[in-house]
Amino acid sequence: MEIVKIPRERIPVLLGDKGETKKRLEKALKLKLNVTEEEGVELVGESVDEFFGKDVLKAIGRGFAPDVALKLLKEDYCLRIIDLRDYANDNGIIRIKGRVIGENGRTKEIIEEEAESHLSIYGHTVGIIASLETIDVATNAVFKLIEGANHSTVYAYMERTRRKLKEERIKNMF
Repeated sequence: MEIVKIPRERIPVLLGDKGETKKRLEKALKLKLNVTEEEGVELVGESVDEFFGKDVLKAIGRGFAPDVALKLLKEDYCLRIIDLRDYANDNGIIRIKGRVIGENGRTKEIIEEEAESHLSIYGHTVGIIASLETIDVATNAVFKLIEGANHSTVYAYMERTRRKLKEERIKNMF
């Protein structure tokens, strides 16, 4: 049995309308999910299912929609959570989150598009769900923004990296 902490305000997302999301998650994860009083979710099932289910629930707790979090069940997808408290104080975290989101959410969109990933900026974290092939591209882009790089520099990095990725995919086809 594993317990995953989930912020109180994310519990309704986990449960869904009339418990439908929870039922869908239980079926997909092959687990029984018990929401506990101390803001946690108890995972009951086989050890291997608990292992994979833990990341799905962490992702939901860090702001991802359940459908996006379920991508983690694919063998080539992973979750990376960057704790911004490791890089800045409270005011700095607000600034960094603003940089990662960008004006009208445009920077977040560009990272998601170019790195074929999903980002969630929630609380003091930036969560990334992406394939093993592209997780480092998204992570590096976020770290460049944390370090204060110009947005144009980050966009150029992602464009170069995406071009290389496409070239490798084409080479691997033949």
